[in-house]
Amino acid sequence: MQRNNRIRSRFSWPLRLGAALCITLAPAAAHASATGSTATAAAPRQAFFGELHVHTMNSPDAFMLNVRTTPDDAYRFAQGEAIPHISGVTIQLRAPLDFVAITDHSEYMGILPRLFAPQGELAALPIAARLTDKDPERRQAAVLEVLMSMGDNTPMPALVDEALRQSIWQEYVRSAERYYRPGEFSTLIGYEWTSSGALEEVNLHRNVIFRSSDVPKQPFSSFDSVEPRALWAWLDEQRKHGIEGMAIAHNSNLSNGLMFPTEVAFGGEEIDAAYAALRQRNEPLVEIAQIKGTSETHPLLSPNDEWAGFELLEDLLGGRGTQGEVKGSYARDAWLAGLVMQEQQGFNPYRFGVIAASDSHNSGSQVEEDNYHGKIGSADGTPESRRGGSFINTHHIKYSSAGLAGVWASENTREALYDALARRETFGTSGPRISVRFFAGTDWPADLLAQADWAQHAYTHGVTMGGELPESMGDSAPEFLLWAAKDPSSAWLQRVQIVKGWVEDGAAREAVFDVGCADGLSPDPATHRCPDNGATVSLETCDFDRHKGDGQIAARWRDPTFNPAQPAFYYARVLENPTCRWSTWDSLRTGLPLPEDVPATLQERAWTSPIWYQP
Repeated sequence: MQRNNRIRSRFSWPLRLGAALCITLAPAAAHASATGSTATAAAPRQAFFGELHVHTMNSPDAFMLNVRTTPDDAYRFAQGEAIPHISGVTIQLRAPLDFVAITDHSEYMGILPRLFAPQGELAALPIAARLTDKDPERRQAAVLEVLMSMGDNTPMPALVDEALRQSIWQEYVRSAERYYRPGEFSTLIGYEWTSSGALEEVNLHRNVIFRSSDVPKQPFSSFDSVEPRALWAWLDEQRKHGIEGMAIAHNSNLSNGLMFPTEVAFGGEEIDAAYAALRQRNEPLVEIAQIKGTSETHPLLSPNDEWAGFELLEDLLGGRGTQGEVKGSYARDAWLAGLVMQEQQGFNPYRFGVIAASDSHNSGSQVEEDNYHGKIGSADGTPESRRGGSFINTHHIKYSSAGLAGVWASENTREALYDALARRETFGTSGPRISVRFFAGTDWPADLLAQADWAQHAYTHGVTMGGELPESMGDSAPEFLLWAAKDPSSAWLQRVQIVKGWVEDGAAREAVFDVGCADGLSPDPATHRCPDNGATVSLETCDFDRHKGDGQIAARWRDPTFNPAQPAFYYARVLENPTCRWSTWDSLRTGLPLPEDVPATLQERAWTSPIWYQP
């Protein structure tokens, strides 16, 4: 409980940020659906790929690291255009995204560019004059003053003026409206609530996404409160006024065990049914992967899962090398804890689905391993700088190349995408556009997967990702339908898996089942593992094996361990054949040696939201 109330020291990341960088600064519904869908889809649902976590120059940390691209640039990037990068190159995706949300930090959102603008609306402020002073020492002192006000959570009144905040926020809304093309490209309006001001090195951040252009007058920031429950209560209040929004937690891996507590929440509140209901109403999703590592599980939590160590980043925020608590920091552990809480206390705060994102601070999400340019401006914008560390993180080399959100929706509009997010019909990928469907039910026709309309049948007679198996299933073991298709630009698929978590004799249990193998192979009935298909990748050229693996894998699987008296959840995981990690691509292009503290290759993957069974 002491960790819950720990106050950030004055020597926090804003201070180290200023010390490291200020000399280089030149003057210048969740509520919409809480139970998932078991009904027939009104229209065929498609997989849309997008990004709900991108920062621009309007985020203070990005601006301090010399990022100068705008929300308009971020929208153009998401639509497939090239934009400039601090390293001097341009960055561009191979294919445009279907949707995007620009999520700059709500704390001092858009303020620093205005303070540095000679003729801007804030130019007359004394702090603006000192920030642009020709004397580097006076300029440094001014930068530290601004950053310390963030670190101490004591904002400068002039920089959080209500009219100013509303004006900046309305610019975001207008920018999103300019680029919104319903049916073709969706711009969801959102921001990041960044609750770092009262915690030493701990991440409890959330992205806030709205269903439409009907949004609050200004964002709720951590200057208003650093407690997640206050954010959820604010979302409840907005809903009373017809404004629908949700929170999406990210980087639980860096929360030091505070993202998914089981006894006392941050701030000292007891976790009870009211807490669970408040959280469930307002936070239906968690980022399972992004630049700052994956949050699925950890080898210490899942020692029998051979794939549990994928793209882990364990150093807490701030670049000190402090490793956080594992328990309470990962999604699978939270799902298990929720089952136990439901059985023992009658409520479950952790019925959430998953997406993935980038958290890029360069206005563009570099989700392709061979097209990665770092997380944030000049801190890691070159292959050489990515070999070191900084005030942000001890090891930039351990950053991932981000991820994408997958959403099954009937059309590419804000409302349809949001409703899919709210009902948790979502999945996340580590970057490739792997499509994955996941259904559960009973009494499927024997030839269902051979039928052209099998997915529509599964919607009508089963439950999809994010939903709950009905009690009417009786004692029948559920049968799962799992289908995955490769990204046309990425490697072939190697295997598809179902991860099960359940409660037995009051204790949490988990198991991983390979249920579909590539190359005509079959899972071993004793180990539930596919044989190795022998796929390789060249470390000299990064060419991956094009003769092993499948373009699609479909499987139907009945749980051999099912007990109708035991609560359980199931989610799917899809693995590609091995390919080169971004750090290996850096070495290949620059002649630098392969780094020793990260693997040379990785297996890109996708994760679905779970399906729950509650007796």
